[in-house]
Amino acid sequence: MPEGHTLHRLARLHQRRLAGGVVRVSSPQGKFAAGAARVDGQVLTKSEAWGKHLLHHYDSGLVVHVHLGLYGTFTESALPMGEPVGQVRMRLSGEPDGQPGFGTDLRGPAACEILLPPEVTALTDRLGPDPLRRGADPDRAWQRIHRSRRPIGALLMDQQVVAGVGNVYRAELLFRHGISPHRPGTELSAGEWADMWSDLVALMRVGVRVGKMVVVRPEHDHGEPSYAPDRPRTYVYRRQGAPCRLCETPIAHQVMQARNLFWCPTCQPG
Repeated sequence: MPEGHTLHRLARLHQRRLAGGVVRVSSPQGKFAAGAARVDGQVLTKSEAWGKHLLHHYDSGLVVHVHLGLYGTFTESALPMGEPVGQVRMRLSGEPDGQPGFGTDLRGPAACEILLPPEVTALTDRLGPDPLRRGADPDRAWQRIHRSRRPIGALLMDQQVVAGVGNVYRAELLFRHGISPHRPGTELSAGEWADMWSDLVALMRVGVRVGKMVVVRPEHDHGEPSYAPDRPRTYVYRRQGAPCRLCETPIAHQVMQARNLFWCPTCQPG
């Protein structure tokens, strides 16, 4: 599932290429046809991300909410766009003043819907602080973490605790700080959380800037291939059974709350 940095990159791209001008919106697949008709021909005033949620604000006050889920993707193209390929839920195109024409197709999202402003507020109020949003308050997350007996590996994946963290950032952040994913939130110190938050902000900002996750420190990256050509090198994520980059202990794996979990039993004791 795309993590928060991917949604923020998309939001910035759509803000840069479409915001400020009239946008044509359609649903070649048909599943979003009624919603598309409500915003087609309006001005896109703002594109933003909250965690794993993308929000397109239109001058009518209507908002298109997209959650990519496991399979959702946007593909970009210059204008004029060709015939839709595959199941395109939503097609956007526009030519803001001073910008070349731009179009994008959305396929396979978990959600693509029209929201009214109160519904957007209800959505964002349910989310924890987003490390990539200006003014995000890590203490909001800390108040939930240090009162919970749930394992920190589960808490980090709870979007009501921290918005935008997925499986890769969860696994790699815990490794970088030597914290077992099984440690209860009540046993995490305020200092540990402050360090984790600062590191998470820095890592996710790099993800936005370069378009990929960079989680292995240069001194630990010896150039061995990642588990897949299109994936970043990691300390533990999807490296089960492989030797730890620091201590050579085999990386452990289990399922925690229906999501794959990876850690080093030696570097992350507990």
